[in-house]
Amino acid sequence: MIGDYDLSRRDVIGRAGLSAGTVLAATMAASGKEKAATEGPGKEEVPVTPPEDLMREHAVLSRLLLIYERVLAAGTRPADWPMSQLAEAVRLIRTFIEDYHEKLEENHIFPRFQKAGRLTDLTAVLLQQHQAGRQVTDAIVRQIEQAGSLSDTKPLANNLAAFIRMYRPHAARESTVLFPQIGAVVPPKEYDEMGDKFEEIEHQKFGKGGFEGVVEKVAELEKSLGIYDLASLTPITR
Repeated sequence: MIGDYDLSRRDVIGRAGLSAGTVLAATMAASGKEKAATEGPGKEEVPVTPPEDLMREHAVLSRLLLIYERVLAAGTRPADWPMSQLAEAVRLIRTFIEDYHEKLEENHIFPRFQKAGRLTDLTAVLLQQHQAGRQVTDAIVRQIEQAGSLSDTKPLANNLAAFIRMYRPHAARESTVLFPQIGAVVPPKEYDEMGDKFEEIEHQKFGKGGFEGVVEKVAELEKSLGIYDLASLTPITR
């Protein structure tokens, strides 16, 4: 179990709807010291609430979708596509997003809303989209395995584009509508225990590195594709 301060912090986020940045600042002030946010395995972890945990996993999804977009920009010839990087991105989508993140939602989040009779139409659509997304990923995996015999990348490109088109609004709707309401359908004690359970499952699936290790793998893919340098994306007005 976490300390009293962390419990009140989670309760504040879940019920008052404060931004993650506001709560982080309050955490630093109350504790009298800062905890550095770091990328990479083996670093000190900052405790996070269930909504924070799920939202940062959405950020990993967003970075993987950027990798899909970078691949789509490579052209129409299979020989021009970075197939090894794409295969690794698809593997992370399958293991981290579909088999882990979405399972957390399906096993621990959606049932709470259904039981409470809140946002039931939304959770039903979200679940349908999880199932559709896995079918698209299955098709993408098959097409990557057949890449050597493909005459063009159009079928594979269509599936990547369909996946992106669905998951950008899907993740945005969860982050802005569903996740902020988790505290309203989960009692305070169970809310705290849910955060601990998420962390336990994370380390069971991804080892000691956990979330940070997955982020590092995504960063390596971004570097290999030339899209890691954030400064290079800053627009220059003329």
